[in-house]
Amino acid sequence: MAVNEVKENKMGVMPVNRLLLNMSLPMVLSMLVQALYNIVDSIFVSKVSEDALTAVSLAFPIQTLMIAFAIGTGVGVNALLSRSLGEKNTERADQVATNGIFLAFVGYILFVLIGIFLTNVFFRTQTDSDVIMKYGTDYMRICCICSIGMFVQAMAEKLLQSTGKTMIAMITQMTGAVTNIILDPILIFGYFGLPRMEVAGAAAATVIGQCVAAVLAVILNQLKNKEVHVSFRQSPVNLRMIGEIYRVGIPSIIMQAIGSVMTYGMNLILMSFSSTAAAVFGVYFKLQSFVFMPVFGLNNGMVPIIAYNYGAGKRSRMIKTIKLSIAYALGVMIAGFVVFQVIPDKLLLLFEASDDMLKIGVPALRAISCCFIFAGFCIVVGSVFQALGKAFYSMIVSIARQLLVLLPAAYILAKIWGLDAVWYAFPIAEISSLALSMIFFVHIYRTIIKHVGSQEA
Repeated sequence: MAVNEVKENKMGVMPVNRLLLNMSLPMVLSMLVQALYNIVDSIFVSKVSEDALTAVSLAFPIQTLMIAFAIGTGVGVNALLSRSLGEKNTERADQVATNGIFLAFVGYILFVLIGIFLTNVFFRTQTDSDVIMKYGTDYMRICCICSIGMFVQAMAEKLLQSTGKTMIAMITQMTGAVTNIILDPILIFGYFGLPRMEVAGAAAATVIGQCVAAVLAVILNQLKNKEVHVSFRQSPVNLRMIGEIYRVGIPSIIMQAIGSVMTYGMNLILMSFSSTAAAVFGVYFKLQSFVFMPVFGLNNGMVPIIAYNYGAGKRSRMIKTIKLSIAYALGVMIAGFVVFQVIPDKLLLLFEASDDMLKIGVPALRAISCCFIFAGFCIVVGSVFQALGKAFYSMIVSIARQLLVLLPAAYILAKIWGLDAVWYAFPIAEISSLALSMIFFVHIYRTIIKHVGSQEA
């Protein structure tokens, strides 16, 4: 029975465009809700003060690092699990899922230790303001020490995505996001007789939402995900399996962790001008999530399709999936570019922007958004590398873009032409990423994709 279920999986038989939309749209909608709660979270924090908004912005590198470990491990599990199902190896799929759950708990313990021991040190390297320091440490400690929900949620949702159940994964993500949005004003401002927690309230709303989503994701996996079974008795922790997961997962973790390093470096550059500049950078990251999150949702639907059909030897379905994904990603990115160019002031005013923030932020949003035009292709191709077990190429592209180009360019532009020039480091870095991504994709096509069996579904 289990073999028949895998054989008839929609990822190997449904028309590609319909399949991609079927797999991706729930995730795109879910990601948009995630982006909405990120923005709402910062909008409420900005009503406390600009220092509060700056503190949350400075905490962002650690949040990014946490997400890197959770999602990066999930990417390794997703790709390996989907390929195992495509090869009709259900026993191996169960082993991958069980070891993935174990790794989620290991990641959580790591960030509990970071939250307890490194929070003060982290903020002292970025600011001398006692107010920003207090807001930031309160926020970061809660997010790290109570991050169990995020790690479990991320892994459980990857298990659902791996078997094509993206609608169920969407339900769990949206439940967590809506919970967060509802709790934000209540906990930040102390409504309904609760104490006013300010920035700590935003962190509490975030982790409660993550825990609600995690519980729901685990329950729905047990009830609805019949193709994968998590059992530490039948599939004990296996170091060799963990190695296989991280062969794909570590490059993904490093890529996202590099983003954390880049954000930290940019914050140091911007704080040398003013805390308002760092706040603008934080606002940009919240706003750009509305553009990038749908593309990430598209990727979440695309990766298991490519991995499954790679395992099943169906080259034409892989190629169609890649072409359609690039086309959809470019459409989203161009739309985002237009919005950032036309109404940057309206976007900033959502965050109680002062005149100083508008003066810095309007040219910043217009300059940075130029990178959107190139980013869609790079994001999709990077996920293709991961789906094919070649995440190392994605890692190289990410290192080159963010560490070898973006940060040095930002530093040089800041020293020579000042703050307004710093923002152009982003499109400069994205152009370099585009060139490198194209070179690697051509290589991957010639050495892997071209040689996959051409049988049709």
